[in-house]
Amino acid sequence: MRTELSSRERVLLAINHREPDRVPVVLGADGGTTSMLAPAYDNLKRHLGIVSATRLLNRAFQYVEVDEEVMAYFQADVRPLFGPASSRFAAVDGPGDEFTDYWGITWQRSPGDIYYHMARQPLKAARTPEDIEAYPWPNAEELLDLDGLEEKARWMSRESPYAILGFHAGPSSLFEQSWYLRGLPEMMVDLATNLPMVHALLRKMTDLAKACAALYLGEVGQYIHIFQAGDDLGIQTGLLVSPTMFRAIIKPYLAEYYALIHNLTDAKLMMHSCGGVAPIIEDLIEIGVDILNPVQVSAAGMDPALLKARFGDRLCFCGGIDTQHILPHGSPAEVKEEVRRRIQQMAPGGGYLLAAVHAIQADVPPQNVCAMFEAAARYGRYPVA
Repeated sequence: MRTELSSRERVLLAINHREPDRVPVVLGADGGTTSMLAPAYDNLKRHLGIVSATRLLNRAFQYVEVDEEVMAYFQADVRPLFGPASSRFAAVDGPGDEFTDYWGITWQRSPGDIYYHMARQPLKAARTPEDIEAYPWPNAEELLDLDGLEEKARWMSRESPYAILGFHAGPSSLFEQSWYLRGLPEMMVDLATNLPMVHALLRKMTDLAKACAALYLGEVGQYIHIFQAGDDLGIQTGLLVSPTMFRAIIKPYLAEYYALIHNLTDAKLMMHSCGGVAPIIEDLIEIGVDILNPVQVSAAGMDPALLKARFGDRLCFCGGIDTQHILPHGSPAEVKEEVRRRIQQMAPGGGYLLAAVHAIQADVPPQNVCAMFEAAARYGRYPVA
């Protein structure tokens, strides 16, 4: 009789709040939030003696596609299943270090910078809901290229020992992608003074996100174990909008979108939101969020022990290893202590997937990346001591 659990089974048990033999770890499972920035990844591969071409999944933010060799080296338990955009929606290069994405957003990078910034946004000058309607919204069937994805998903489900995290190139955030198009200052003014503009934009974005999710999950929903959505609602000091405004304006659209996802797949829904989102975590659970990522422990209200005590019986957490202070500036010993402490705070009873808080940034030395996963292997055992 087989008694050893596969990595996939460990993850599935963990996100169902049971205690498998070890705490699952996540690296490179999606398009950014559990990935690394290219400079840090290149340094890590040199440190490990791994020779490969670095492939970007997100040019603007420099998130990489983590190689299988690296994920296997660190005993990562989750593998990505990406639904890419059609080649017709490829970025168009401009002068200098500039490109325009399929939304019509122009991204520029200044000399010496790592990230690109949004230089031009297509709906910044919009004045009426009719302007929102007139924007050339992409069609889900044209946007996503899912050719061969079902076959790949079926193979992964049958042959791979890992849990499968699904995500696609279409919108999976509603509020965040809306202000990407509109501009954050303009969106904030709209929220205060022009709600018809906000609702027009969120309605269009929700409809497109639902169409993309239906298309993607129609192909692979039966094979994946986690589906990722995202909507950055927080900043370092708290929420971008008040809880009251979130509940009245944004939450209904998210609830509609998440209900569709749960109707189309048995996969757990992982929501990515940076920042201090503690005031609305109860709302997120209510509308169907199963896993919260990245648990930005340095943000206001995001004390991991308190989050676990308050929500740990109803919500799983993915992340928690600090990328602002400990990973870039701590010693390897301090990184290992951070991992040990986080496991003690968040792993008891299951429901914790260990990962960095968002993508591992460019200034994180490879020794600290190694220390993080070495400590996960050492301390991430049940029962948690």
